[in-house]
Amino acid sequence: MPLHAQLILLLINTSLFFSHAQRLAKRFQRTPHKQAPQSTIIACTTVTMRLPYTPNPPQPADPAEEAIVSRITARRAPRPLQPLDLTLLHSPPVADGWNSFLGAVRTQTIVPADLRELAISRVAVVNRAWYEWMHHAPLAVGAGVPQAAMDWLKGQAGDVAEPSVAAEGTELFGEGQWAALLLADEMTRNVQVSDETFAKVKGLFGEREIVELVATVACYNCVSRFLVALDVGERNATGPDALAAH
Repeated sequence: MPLHAQLILLLINTSLFFSHAQRLAKRFQRTPHKQAPQSTIIACTTVTMRLPYTPNPPQPADPAEEAIVSRITARRAPRPLQPLDLTLLHSPPVADGWNSFLGAVRTQTIVPADLRELAISRVAVVNRAWYEWMHHAPLAVGAGVPQAAMDWLKGQAGDVAEPSVAAEGTELFGEGQWAALLLADEMTRNVQVSDETFAKVKGLFGEREIVELVATVACYNCVSRFLVALDVGERNATGPDALAAH
């Protein structure tokens, strides 16, 4: 076939191809586009502590850290290490000092258990440290604080010395319990303790008991601020009623 004839045939085929392509394009434009069904996305928010917990069981880097872990484990026994321990173990020296201080406050004072646990529970309510409340409110009840009194306490975030509030509180707590509660309340909310409250405390307790009670309140203000700042135990978004099952 001559070259000019081949060129003519190529032009004809090209024209036919583009004509067919245009018809197909118009057909697709007239046909509604069916979108693929969208999958349902379920939002799920998981609350986690603000730092990762250290491994459990712990992985001490040297014999000194191993000794620290052993001391903490011994104080916790027969319970396992707690989320607070696994957080503190990011800094073994701090965890060790914390363990020693808390051990003395919890087990080596002469403060009666009901007063100690009640004071700690008051700190927890004021600071909204529900992880702290979860652990210590049941201990207060176990030590003799009426359950009805603890139910009342968890709803009192304000000044318990306010006359109408105090009128209710003094009906629920014993004299020593109420004095310890006032001390914990003022130390936590105001830092300063009024002369009136201190006079009540001094009239009921000896010097060692006062020092140990003040140290207990100060200690658990430290604990609660650590817990809340890092959301240890993932309790910041809950409240005391959400912990009833624990």
